[in-house]
Amino acid sequence: MQTEEGHVVLDAQEARGGKELGVMRYVLHISLALSVVAGVVLYAIFFL
Repeated sequence: MQTEEGHVVLDAQEARGGKELGVMRYVLHISLALSVVAGVVLYAIFFL
């Protein structure tokens, strides 16, 4: 942690508070895929 002109300056690792895992990317992809599948199923049930 550094101080410049009275302000605390953090690098990316310190500001993040830990390491970046990238797990949320998989959660986003899986939930997006499931919502698309659910939308297709609902469309098929009600409009076909």
